[in-house]
Amino acid sequence: MCSGTRRTLRNDAATMLFVLLCLQNIVQVLSEATLLPPKNIQVDKWQLRWNPATEERDIMYTVQYRSFNTDEWKVVPACVQIAFNSCNVASTKSKGEHGCIMLRVLAERHGLTSIPVKACSRHGDSCTPDFNLTAWPGSLAVHLTSDHHLTPEYAGNAKHRIYFGKQGEQLQKYKDVASSETISGLEEGQRYCVQVQYVIMNKPVGLASCIQCELVPESGDSTQTLIIVSVLVVFVLVAVIPGVAYILIFQRKKIKRYLQPRYKMPDLFLEPLHISVLPSSQSDEHCDVISSITPEEFRGK
Repeated sequence: MCSGTRRTLRNDAATMLFVLLCLQNIVQVLSEATLLPPKNIQVDKWQLRWNPATEERDIMYTVQYRSFNTDEWKVVPACVQIAFNSCNVASTKSKGEHGCIMLRVLAERHGLTSIPVKACSRHGDSCTPDFNLTAWPGSLAVHLTSDHHLTPEYAGNAKHRIYFGKQGEQLQKYKDVASSETISGLEEGQRYCVQVQYVIMNKPVGLASCIQCELVPESGDSTQTLIIVSVLVVFVLVAVIPGVAYILIFQRKKIKRYLQPRYKMPDLFLEPLHISVLPSSQSDEHCDVISSITPEEFRGK
């Protein structure tokens, strides 16, 4: 009985070892057959840059573009199987409607091709929306510009598509809006990320903006911040108002003296006086000098 049990245990151990070896080989084959795509693909003034997913040096990269009026991706002639991590794509501007195109990059090595990854625009331009985020407890406000170069031709059919989700997750949820939008019902204390792209009749146009993330504050944090700001305001008022009152009441004369403009004597008084002396004439009448004066009331006495 004991010998049979030992044989069974040995057989089970051998089977498990065989299965583990098979799984290891399968994982190795799959890893060799899968090529990691490039990451952090960004466009800045028609200069496309990306970071390699691995440190291997024998990986080549190819850039593709697509315009609004077609679903076909075409290669950028100057960016086919290059070993660099950047490429100038200014030549594609004339290929798209209104100069708007989408770009993506894929990696290639020994016949293997990675999945393509779309590029984003670091700075808003005529083909990429520019936006700002403001976080509130439970919500995130996305500030957009409703007036853009697509509006005159497409009017209400040209909108902004706002992709959003928690940081680290794929941005699968989205809203199509004409102007700024507030996303409500978000979890407080979590970081949420947003990406915006133009759409015309539910079809993406141009490069999407690069992802921006913001922390959604908790209600307690907001209340605490409000209390701190209020205390600081009260402290400043208590410290400043008495000082200003003291100066206005007790130092008013000094203030007036300092504010009073300096007196400047008119130029007329600064000019020398010209006194003309008339020559004396011998025909002038000679008068006696008065030595005393007697009041009239004493004259009759």
